[in-house]
Amino acid sequence: MGTIVVQAFITLDGVVQGGGGPDEDRDGGFEHGGWAANYDAAYGAAEDGQIVREWESRTEALLLGRRTYEIFAGSWGVWDEHAGGFQGELTRRYNRIPKYVASRTLTGLGWQNSQLLGPDVPAAVQELRAQPGGEIRVWGSTQLIRTLAGHGLVDEYRLVVYPLVLGTGKKLFSDGFTPARLTLAETRALSSGVLVNTYRRPETD
Repeated sequence: MGTIVVQAFITLDGVVQGGGGPDEDRDGGFEHGGWAANYDAAYGAAEDGQIVREWESRTEALLLGRRTYEIFAGSWGVWDEHAGGFQGELTRRYNRIPKYVASRTLTGLGWQNSQLLGPDVPAAVQELRAQPGGEIRVWGSTQLIRTLAGHGLVDEYRLVVYPLVLGTGKKLFSDGFTPARLTLAETRALSSGVLVNTYRRPETD
């Protein structure tokens, strides 16, 4: 059976919006875009990068909402596979693995090995999860995560927690999110003050 793993860069007050760049997501007039990138630039991202490299080496498919898919397709989907270092490595991997996209508006997908999940997203994801395989990775996609959690389809959360409070922005666990009891499976404190926490559903669930 596959494992649905949500990964997120998150602030102390739960914000996940626009961490990667100033124009990544300005919904609601969000003005703090790039908060994670700025923090990494100030403190160094070597440890964070190694952790993400370890995680992504286990990724066998991506599961994305429309907005995150479009961001990824416009970056990883067009970047040079022959680039050096982590960028080239991850570009090659993301191009080759399957990408499954939840969208009510898209009718076609241009990024190679991408396909739409169809109108019944929970049922489609349940089928994916039931197949033999490894980790199915969810990045961004807060609305999709909310849907998956509501149907008991998230097996693990990997949260990179930054010591920042923004006071505004989209949250991973917003009001009305399905209640869940999770187990802290692993925690790691980085020299920058960032915490890397892994939470799993108890096996008895």
